Amino acid sequence: MMGYDRSVSAADHELGPETVWHLQMPQLRFGRNAVAELGFQLSDLGVDADEDPHGLVVTDETLVDVGHVDRVTDHLEDAGYDVTVWDGVEREPSIENVDSCIEFVRANEGADGYDFYVGFGGGSCLDVAKATRAVIANGGEVLDYIAEPTGEGEPLTESGPPLVLMPTTAGTGSEISPVAIFSVEEKNIKEGISSNHVRADAAVLDPTFTTTLPADLTGKVAMDALGHAIEGYTTHSFDGLLRASNPQERPVYAGRTELTEMFSEKAISLLSSNIRTAVHNGDDIEARAAMLKGALFGAIAGLTAGASLCHAMAYPVGNRYHTYHGETIAVLTPASTLGYNAASDPERFAEVAEMLGADTDGLSTREAADRAKEEYIRLQQDLNVIPSGLNELAGVTEEDVDWLASQTVETQQRLLRCNPRPVTEEDAADIFRDALYNWEP
Repeated sequence: MMGYDRSVSAADHELGPETVWHLQMPQLRFGRNAVAELGFQLSDLGVDADEDPHGLVVTDETLVDVGHVDRVTDHLEDAGYDVTVWDGVEREPSIENVDSCIEFVRANEGADGYDFYVGFGGGSCLDVAKATRAVIANGGEVLDYIAEPTGEGEPLTESGPPLVLMPTTAGTGSEISPVAIFSVEEKNIKEGISSNHVRADAAVLDPTFTTTLPADLTGKVAMDALGHAIEGYTTHSFDGLLRASNPQERPVYAGRTELTEMFSEKAISLLSSNIRTAVHNGDDIEARAAMLKGALFGAIAGLTAGASLCHAMAYPVGNRYHTYHGETIAVLTPASTLGYNAASDPERFAEVAEMLGADTDGLSTREAADRAKEEYIRLQQDLNVIPSGLNELAGVTEEDVDWLASQTVETQQRLLRCNPRPVTEEDAADIFRDALYNWEP
């Protein structure tokens, strides 16, 4: 018998278990020098170079400075495409940052916008590209499509012209995600647009763009990818959720399936076994490729099955202290996903411990489950680029815990509903307290 009061479901649901699962993905191209096929990818999406289409590359100044954007635009121009570059994306972008990109599009191309879009960079660049394309296609402004009470909560009905995303970091998974997340600075919260109309049409993943990522950022974004994989592996099963009244109401975070579990397992293996090399020897293209592949697999798993408690806690921290999302996930995962949530299914967390490389021989199931947290912390210590906890990350102290806990519970129900164990404000405070120090710095 299902515990209906605890199951995750669409707002409009039937009182019965879900029986159908659904996987929607962009077209994927992966491999060294995959950027050379960007023009072919656009053509495959119906963008005919002979019709003189005009496209927009959404990126940031750093990627322009290191020459990566030139590689992208050169390939596009060689394929016959006319492109403009907008390099105004900010780290952890705000709604105002997206508005700036939308204003640029309307000023240069009018209400209909460009004929195609390319998002190039880390998760911030990809999210801005996704939201820009969606708002231009549907009209209005970003806040029209942010959930109430912050926004108007209007549904997206159009996807718009083709959008191709190209990640330069191995972590966020934004290239396949149906969600774009932004800060609402006046409220110290983060909000998102969540819809399959936000999802890109294609993703081109080329590991050669990741070799210039510094060691510290390599480690920090990888922790986000590992978080996706573990959260996706340990969240609710799809048939433990309530069935939506119609398929359109099925949430984009729809619970784990046998397929997402396979991606989670492979992601955890690829990431945990290659991250040390990628951080300490960033020119190792084999390790970089394995990390990018692991991040993709982790996103397929976690951003289909559902991110949960750790991500819910990370957004209030990131918005208040302006920390990188990946390092915030890194310092919260031991106390949240691998600490608090381990009690929800010790056998499953014991499997996670083994995937991370822990020796669980001779241990009880519950003891083996606890080894996942220990092994994860050991991995972070080996990388030597991850803060030892919230205190070292951003100076968070005991006095900040209650506010963070209240913000988590009050503003992140979308993610907490995905968590395999119920979370009260008191629980969240205890977890934040535990995350202040994961080890002695």
